[in-house]
Amino acid sequence: MSLLELDQLEKSYGTVSALCGLSLSVPSGCLYGLLGPNGAGKTTALRILATLLAPDQGRVVVAGIDALQEPRTVRQLMGYVAQEVAIDKILTGRELLALQGDLYHLSRQKRNERIDQLVDRMSMGEWIDRRCGTYSGGMRRRLDLASGLLHQPQLLVLDEPTVGLDIESRAVIWEVLRDLRDQGTTILLSSHYLEEVEALADRMAIIDAGRVIAEGAPEALKQQLGGDRVTLRVREFSDQPEAERVCRILEVVTGVRRIVINRAQGYSLNLVVDGEHVLSTLKERLAGEALEVFSLSQSRPSLDDVYLQATGRTLMDAELAVAGQRDPKRERRQSMR
Repeated sequence: MSLLELDQLEKSYGTVSALCGLSLSVPSGCLYGLLGPNGAGKTTALRILATLLAPDQGRVVVAGIDALQEPRTVRQLMGYVAQEVAIDKILTGRELLALQGDLYHLSRQKRNERIDQLVDRMSMGEWIDRRCGTYSGGMRRRLDLASGLLHQPQLLVLDEPTVGLDIESRAVIWEVLRDLRDQGTTILLSSHYLEEVEALADRMAIIDAGRVIAEGAPEALKQQLGGDRVTLRVREFSDQPEAERVCRILEVVTGVRRIVINRAQGYSLNLVVDGEHVLSTLKERLAGEALEVFSLSQSRPSLDDVYLQATGRTLMDAELAVAGQRDPKRERRQSMR
């Protein structure tokens, strides 16, 4: 049974399309990962889900309730931890959590019990009574997560919760999220860390350019690719037509299942092959065509391979492309909307 449904969400900022018909179905009690580069539309989708932003088109349903029609009801069911941590530097961590509890209309006894539970669970006891202005980034992120959990939401929505954190803080948050999932909380986790989604998510969706390009359990997505991964470059590669010519040469080799041209990495070829024995055949075929191998590597399927098969580029390539196209002035204008 699905606790959350995002149906054909569309959102544009002027001429820029942030979401292009994005649809997701998140099962109850599932830790669901959203993987994609910065600029893929993850934050826009989560802000719409959190009723902070209205879509141009589409529907959002949480526990059978239309979030766009009944936003106040949905907010009671949801904990939202934004990408940017907003904490009053004057208050102590305990005072901030108490304020959050009052905003959710918790009784004083219930509020204080929950604060004590979260302080213990998030290992915040040594510093929770210090002013927030003295906190490190990891402390601030743990406190922000505790704020989102104070009212025991059915659905926890996290936007890049571990960006820039030290190893200890990240480990604490990972453990808390696993425990919450095991206790029945549904979690929607946005990240661009491959290892984070692979380690935590029961199911996941890969998002690129405002749409879902792959969806399923992480291991199932990797198994769909099958075989070993081979990345190949020859010295003569210089453009797309040349790469396509080499593709045609290798496509007829027995044991080669699929070839994708990675445009972002100098038109390298990414192949799916049935075992190591295929490599010697590839080398012989290229040598027969007077094509010298420049580099050759082999590995088991990964989530980055899943992303590559769908887009023709790796997640790191996508991050670099987005960074090169980023307009800081436009981003500030969008964040103010």
